[in-house]
Amino acid sequence: MTGTVARGLAEASGLRRWRYFWPLAVFAVIAAFFAVGLTLNPREIPSPLVGKAVPEFALPPVKGRTLGLATADLRGEVSLVNVFASWCVACRDEHPLWMQLAAKGIVPLHGLNYKDRPDDAAKWLAELGDPYTRTGADLNGRVGIDWGVYGVPETFVVDKQGVIRHKIIGAVTPKIMDEKLMPLVRELQAE
Repeated sequence: MTGTVARGLAEASGLRRWRYFWPLAVFAVIAAFFAVGLTLNPREIPSPLVGKAVPEFALPPVKGRTLGLATADLRGEVSLVNVFASWCVACRDEHPLWMQLAAKGIVPLHGLNYKDRPDDAAKWLAELGDPYTRTGADLNGRVGIDWGVYGVPETFVVDKQGVIRHKIIGAVTPKIMDEKLMPLVRELQAE
C-alpha cells in the first residue's frame, strides 16, 4: 500500500505543479499572438481583389457633377480610384495631395463617394476642390462592399485592363504617394 500511496502523492504533487504552469502557458500563447499582431501594418491588409478585375458596377455622378463612375471607365488607361466621404476626417487630410496630383495630370483619379449624403458630398467638393475625373455616388455602400472597402479613405490602383493592382487603406501621405503609388503608376503606364 505504501507504494500506491506514494505514487498517488507524487501524481497529486505533479498535478498541483501543472496547475501553476497552465496560466503561464495560456499567457505565453496570447502574448505570442499580440507580438505578431504588433509587427503587422494595418494599411497592408491583403485584399482578395488585388490581381482581379474591377467588380461590375455603374454609379450616378455625385450631385452637381456630370460624370458618374462605372466599370467601363476603368479600362484603357492606368487610373486611381479613391474611396472618400465628406464625413471622413482622414479624407480631408489627404485631399490636398489629390488636388496636387490632378493639377499635374499624371494619372486619372476617380472618386467613389461612399455612403454620403448628396448635398454633403457636393458641398465638400465645392469647398475643397474636385480633383476627380469621374465621381460615382455610392449612396448605400453596395459598390464599396463589392470593392472590399473596409472604411474610408481607401485607394486602388487599376491597370489598363481594369485589374486592381494595389490597395491602400487609410489616408495617402506624401511618402506613400512618392514611394508606392507613383512608382507603381509609372511602371503600369510603361507596360
